[in-house]
Amino acid sequence: MKKTALLLNIIVMILLVSCKQQGDVENNDSVDREPAIKRQEPKNVSYRIENTKQWLAANTDNSKALNIAYAVNRTDATNLKLMDSIIVPEDVSGDVEFYLPFPLTVPYLKDIKKIVFFSYPTQTFAAYEKGQLVYSGPTNMGREKDQTPRGLSFTNWKAEETTSTFNDEWELRWNFNIENKLGVGWHQYELPGYPASHSCLRLQEKDAKFMYKWADEWQLADSETVKVKGTPVIVFGNYDFSAPKPWLQLTVNSKGLDISENEIKEQTMPFLTDILKEQKNRQKVQTAKI
Repeated sequence: MKKTALLLNIIVMILLVSCKQQGDVENNDSVDREPAIKRQEPKNVSYRIENTKQWLAANTDNSKALNIAYAVNRTDATNLKLMDSIIVPEDVSGDVEFYLPFPLTVPYLKDIKKIVFFSYPTQTFAAYEKGQLVYSGPTNMGREKDQTPRGLSFTNWKAEETTSTFNDEWELRWNFNIENKLGVGWHQYELPGYPASHSCLRLQEKDAKFMYKWADEWQLADSETVKVKGTPVIVFGNYDFSAPKPWLQLTVNSKGLDISENEIKEQTMPFLTDILKEQKNRQKVQTAKI
């Protein structure tokens, strides 16, 4: 009996140690994962058309509803007031990301530290870190005759305030250039609610300021040589300039503009090798500085 009891005690101790080790492994794994961003999800996402003046009169002091309305209509406070009617959610209790088309997570992007997407069809942008959406908002991109170049680019230089290459009277705040020779970048400027720029990516000021601080600048070896490229940026899709504003269809189909995880994967896949190559180069240079 004593031998049996001793044997049982040994087995129990082995199991306890094994469970503890397994728990330690699980805890260590969780440290490596990006913590999920907590967001307030609305009870439902549906939309209606409202008279702008009447809606604004009823929501003057509701900053959350106002910010969602600006985002959904791809505009800003000044230009929203100029619209006869606007599209608004029935329920504005959620965070703005739930009213915009980008997915909250994209597992395919897990190996990419930072990346930005601009969607022409939906006139929205999104910033991801290791596959997790960290920021999203509205944009007004290049007009029909001055469309924003599609494909992959990288952020390069930035300036809190600069002037447009098209007109030196246009002041651009929180400017982050992505195509140096073409003079294309994102920055704060008025958003009339449709593609209207000379190929740049217009943002609300709060969004431009966030992106200005979040994205990485390039590093130069000299005035002619790029040592390290900045954050990858992918501009994709087409906009029907002759059709009604695409987001108006949300009153009929609230998911009509949704961008799937698979679509993000398809847009990223052709550039993945270059993105990871530049990311590795940045890490190598940063490590060398330590």
